[in-house]
Amino acid sequence: MFSDFGHDDGVQANQFLIVDHETGALIDPGGNLAYSELYLGVTACFPPHKLSAILASHADPDIIASLDRWMTATTAPVYISRIWERFIPHFCKPGKTTGRVIGVPDRGMRIKVGQCELVALPAHFMHSEGNFQFWDPTSRILFSGDLGVSIGVDPGTTITDLAPHIPSMQAFHKRYMVSAKVLRLWAEMVRTLPIRMIVPQHGAPMQGPAVQQFIDWVQTLACGIDLVTQNDYTVPA
Repeated sequence: MFSDFGHDDGVQANQFLIVDHETGALIDPGGNLAYSELYLGVTACFPPHKLSAILASHADPDIIASLDRWMTATTAPVYISRIWERFIPHFCKPGKTTGRVIGVPDRGMRIKVGQCELVALPAHFMHSEGNFQFWDPTSRILFSGDLGVSIGVDPGTTITDLAPHIPSMQAFHKRYMVSAKVLRLWAEMVRTLPIRMIVPQHGAPMQGPAVQQFIDWVQTLACGIDLVTQNDYTVPA
């Protein structure tokens, strides 16, 4: 996990590299603020030209705005929701994404990296309408994108007890997550997985007891449209 790149001028964001048998996948490589230092960080672990996949949870700038530069630095395809496959070329010079964008269907898919498979799990409306999380069955880490985000927390800290961590998460989740129904459906899905760690795109990872505590917490959280009233939709005076 790379976590300190570019956040002096923008939101703190985590980027992830998975390596398997002399190839690898980059998850949510971020924007241009992150690119140069991330590229150097990747070279310390793995030759970037051997990268086999770029995985984007959704199409926000802090997720994938550096795509133009990664299209130059590697020959890897980019995997993103089918909803966004015709949008992300706008981050690049004309023609650079031709034949290199793989649209992930709404129900997700398995993505081969080296001799292992990563799983793109449906995470729509958390917060993006075309959104995926990435599950690594080998490490048992769930790369959760914007679900599980904490604000103002050192990303180098690992959270093992959720209760004192909730104040750094609550406002974000109430605003960015679309509805309690979506969170309930997600919770039922991920309870079937032997998750060791949940690692969001912003803030600190959760491990040990905090994993199930987080799933329990979001399963009953009112958020998004559940909290909206007519007072939120009035003509400004």
